[in-house]
Amino acid sequence: MKKTLLTLAVLSTASVAYADEGMWMPQQLPQVAKQLKAAGLQLDPKNLTKLTEFPMGAIVSLGGCSASFVSPQGLVATNHHCVYGSVAYNSKPGRDLLANGFLANTLEEELPAQPGSRIFVTKEVNNVTDKIIDKDTAKLTGKKRVDAIEKNSKALVSACEKDEGHRCNVYPYYGGLEFYMIKQMEIRDVRLVHAPAEGVGKFGGDTDNWMWPRHTGDYGFYRAYVSKDGKAADYSKDNVPYVPKHFLKLAKDGLKEGDFVMVLGYPGRTNRHRLPSEVAYTFDWNYPAFVKSSGETLAIIAKETAGNDDARLKYASQVAGINNYYKNRQGMLDSYAGSDFLARKTKEHEELKAWVNGNPERAKQFGEDLVQVEKLIAARDAQSKQEFYLGSSFPRLLGTARTLYRLANERVKPDAERKAGFQERDLPRFKAGVESLERSYVESVDKALVLNNLKKYAAQSKAERNADFDAAIGISDNMSEADLKALLDKIYAGSKLADKAARTAWLAAKPADFKTSDDSFIKAAVAMYDGFMKREAEDEELAGKIQQAYANYMKAKIAYMTSKGQAVYPDANSTLRVTFGKVAGRDHGTADGLAWSAFTTVNGIPPKATGKGEFNAPAAQLAAIKAKDFGKYVDPHLKAVPLAYLATLDITGGNSGSAALNAKGEFIGLAFDGTLDSIISDWDFNKAKTRSIQVDLRYMLWQMKHVDKADKLIKEMGAE
Repeated sequence: MKKTLLTLAVLSTASVAYADEGMWMPQQLPQVAKQLKAAGLQLDPKNLTKLTEFPMGAIVSLGGCSASFVSPQGLVATNHHCVYGSVAYNSKPGRDLLANGFLANTLEEELPAQPGSRIFVTKEVNNVTDKIIDKDTAKLTGKKRVDAIEKNSKALVSACEKDEGHRCNVYPYYGGLEFYMIKQMEIRDVRLVHAPAEGVGKFGGDTDNWMWPRHTGDYGFYRAYVSKDGKAADYSKDNVPYVPKHFLKLAKDGLKEGDFVMVLGYPGRTNRHRLPSEVAYTFDWNYPAFVKSSGETLAIIAKETAGNDDARLKYASQVAGINNYYKNRQGMLDSYAGSDFLARKTKEHEELKAWVNGNPERAKQFGEDLVQVEKLIAARDAQSKQEFYLGSSFPRLLGTARTLYRLANERVKPDAERKAGFQERDLPRFKAGVESLERSYVESVDKALVLNNLKKYAAQSKAERNADFDAAIGISDNMSEADLKALLDKIYAGSKLADKAARTAWLAAKPADFKTSDDSFIKAAVAMYDGFMKREAEDEELAGKIQQAYANYMKAKIAYMTSKGQAVYPDANSTLRVTFGKVAGRDHGTADGLAWSAFTTVNGIPPKATGKGEFNAPAAQLAAIKAKDFGKYVDPHLKAVPLAYLATLDITGGNSGSAALNAKGEFIGLAFDGTLDSIISDWDFNKAKTRSIQVDLRYMLWQMKHVDKADKLIKEMGAE
């Protein structure tokens, strides 16, 4: 069997892997079997590599969140904030499902999820490195290398997707050193089954986000539907619930501190193998700029939607997402400030270079790329900094027009020759985006957001601005805010893309139709096209050089870390991973210096409940807590229903909704957050501080039974 660099690295270093660090690929788990067993796992680690067997066969992706099957009828458990967009989409004035929650007591009552919602069931993972970087591609550099990698990837994906109803993607690992193709069943008929009231699922809101102690019941349920023959299909009343080969069984025994716990899901992205220069750029400029911009965006949306309930609901999901990242990035900056992270990163990198240059053979193999990768990334980061305000100065409908025109130009080519992202396989995503805009767009809000960023963009020198964008919408030097506002009023008034029917019609239009249109946003998109295509080619030239140098840098780093006896796992990249550890509090918190217990309980809700805003707990819930109506869900030691718990798990964004399992592989809750001072672990893992936050299964069941009366769902999950 071919041994990849990833396999060799783990084989040689498994003895030093920590149970609470590492987002392991399933195929790596036999190499850390001793650690898994020592931590308490009662299953055979070898079985965790079998993606179509238990428990991996029950783990799914929502394309941004993680989830799992918890019944034989395709019921899917995930976080409340992962179904939030669908709840908001189905909410309207007079029917505020966000505030009141939603429960379907029958299959017929279930609601279609927001357009574009998907449930992805992983079927296969294959190493395709030698097919992506074949002998011919390996000789190329720059854009030619990018084009060859894309061509090879599209060929593999096309062959894979001949199995109708499946989605296949090629993912890079270790900065493009290795590539794996992942095949997933793409379930397109997704329906909302249950979401508790916002005062449960989002209790504490942004105030408590990333904080401990936590009292948020962050759970919700979808159901997967397929055609009667079990195939993936678009929404239809004739579709039936999907029957998964495996689903998770609910744990009968509650957790206690020190118990083994593992999380299976799809973490989005970590950056632990980044260069010191990337750390400096990110924390000294990019994140501060992001935080400032996000704060302004939130303030503008709040102002523009005040007193307009429909507008508020349309932007509720976007606001929740921005708030989440706003606090996340600020938390990282706070942890970074005054730390020695950059100094340590710099020292480690210098030691790597010394190791490489200390041996003629290594210097010949890696030396030049170690120098080049730093220069290339510096050029990329300088370019990104210059263009920071450009992207946010695009009216949303102009962005839509640009995408539609690009799609029209790509569709005149044979499918295999189209740019990745614009092939026939991508058309459902475009259609969903066009449709969902209806419930997430308000012109006055969008215009205010654009004006705020356009002022900053227009204030840049002409040399710093984009000439094609300027010409297309009329930007010139020394424009006043009044000038910019008048310009925006004109371009918005000259477009009909805000109308769903008009917008949808452009999906089938030809390039000539765009060129003869008098729609202001369409005209601007056409005017910018050639210039932006030229810029894309320049970006790809740089990206191809970076890929080549970065891959070799990572090859050197893996060899160096292996020589030191250190474990090497790939950064998260939205593919299936496993992390394991134990339920554990902390000896001290952040600012208050107090110890953190491993669990919170429902008794912590009433003291926080204000009856309004972020802490508006439902009256029925408060009454049940006051009456100590806990039923069988009470913990005998805690004397109440456990609500959330801390664990030493290595998770990040994308892990939201991930199933937390006990030593027997039974469902014991859902991962939904981390603590504020530990989220910098995306870049710099801190074993002492890092804690993930999970909602406890016992709380989910108690809330469903004693408050929301979701008895049928509880019975379906086998937990009467």
